[in-house]
Amino acid sequence: MTGPAGVTGLSGLSGQRVLVTGASRGIGLGVARAFVEAGATVWALAEDAAVQDAATAIGARPLCADVTDPRAVAGALAGVGRLDVLVNNAGLERITPVDDHSPEALALFRRILDINVTGMALVTGQALAAMGQGARIVNTASIWGRVGEPLFGAYVASKHAVIGLTKTWARELGPRGIRVNAVAPGWVRTEAAVRSARVLAARSGRDEGEIIAGVEAAQPLAGGLMEPEDITGAYLFLASPLSANITGQTLGIDRGEVPW
Repeated sequence: MTGPAGVTGLSGLSGQRVLVTGASRGIGLGVARAFVEAGATVWALAEDAAVQDAATAIGARPLCADVTDPRAVAGALAGVGRLDVLVNNAGLERITPVDDHSPEALALFRRILDINVTGMALVTGQALAAMGQGARIVNTASIWGRVGEPLFGAYVASKHAVIGLTKTWARELGPRGIRVNAVAPGWVRTEAAVRSARVLAARSGRDEGEIIAGVEAAQPLAGGLMEPEDITGAYLFLASPLSANITGQTLGIDRGEVPW
């Protein structure tokens, strides 16, 4: 079997039942597509209506729910049945300067943590009822879950939390035969990444090209911003039998930008 980005030898994914959150665009949509191409039955969940067309276009089944709403998540999962793989990818990335004390800034800070951390825990908790021995959970972290990044306090904190929860759940769910790992992408060309580059450029008096050039300069491997399909192989690997003895780990996919 040949998967995205030249990944070969991934077996055991055909016929698997997979749920991907945050799957209406970007990394989530790319991951959902990769599992479909690997022969899995995929449910693509997002809170925006765009997930309907996006999922249908790649052969996945759309689900619409806000991951922070317990009733909405329960309703979305009610018709799914058994799950073999859960990919927690839903997330929000915005600047949250530490010196902005406005009510809007506080609300945004809380919303980022609510989606990226609490929402991930809520979906996982509800999905576990459908996951048995041998199930896998793959969380989307970030290289910013290993470092600090000025202006992005809430997002950085949330991704540190994702890595911490990955380690904790691996120990908690290991006795049930459920593996839990994470993927930590570097700069991937998504709406969120492009927006962040634009904001950083505006606040530093540089242009967007200079920000991207700085990212490229920090990567030992050349290539600039990755595309979603450049990282989907990591999700397939962590969900496949090839990683049967791996749990509690975070796999950085960043062209060497952050030493792990």
